[in-house]
Amino acid sequence: MKEVTVDKLGFKEHLSIIEQMSLKDIMFKWLGRPEEGIDVILPLEYSQTVFAKMETPPETNLMIERGETFRYVTLTEDNQIVIGVLDTNYELKFRIFYLEERLGV
Repeated sequence: MKEVTVDKLGFKEHLSIIEQMSLKDIMFKWLGRPEEGIDVILPLEYSQTVFAKMETPPETNLMIERGETFRYVTLTEDNQIVIGVLDTNYELKFRIFYLEERLGV
């Protein structure tokens, strides 16, 4: 994943049901297809606060790479998959998923 600044991203204001389900599916696969299912490991709720996203409830603290805490996944206007994480200093960082990296292309 590549770290970018927020001024370089144009987030969608609305996500269709298909986009919401696709983002959940991508996270399910990214987490290694947990047997418990995505809703147990990483419950995602649709929100349109500031921009459209699939976010975790405040009580969910899924730790990912380098001690970062997952907060949400969304799409840019260019259909790039972006996740928001809190770093160890509780600063919000944005990461872009490049599908080629995930698919090994």
